[in-house]
Amino acid sequence: MERGIRIDKWLWSVRVFKTRSLASEACRSGKVKISDQPVKSSHLVKPGEVFSVSQSPITRTIKVVALLGNRVSAKLITGFMEDLTPEAEYQKLKRPNGAAFEFRERGSGRPTKRERREIEFLKLYLDE
Repeated sequence: MERGIRIDKWLWSVRVFKTRSLASEACRSGKVKISDQPVKSSHLVKPGEVFSVSQSPITRTIKVVALLGNRVSAKLITGFMEDLTPEAEYQKLKRPNGAAFEFRERGSGRPTKRERREIEFLKLYLDE
């Protein structure tokens, strides 16, 4: 019986990351954590473990239901992992990214100092 499987391989298998090397890099850079402690890519995953994966702009919380070594189809993922990510995190993805870009009519020139202040105020208001 298998004691566990490497976390980078498991994350790749359940399609959290597109490639295994991306999963390894995320572990190396501290984006994968178990109870707020970064884990190495060689960490052995066991059923029942809960960990968080930081994927900008959201942080996903994932519970291991079962182990697998090979990549499975997207339809079968629910049998191997449980997504515990709060809905508020997914709302960040749906929020329009309008705070990074302001639309100005063509030929209207650069914004005045007053207009820049209003733009900054709107950006702060949208971020809250």
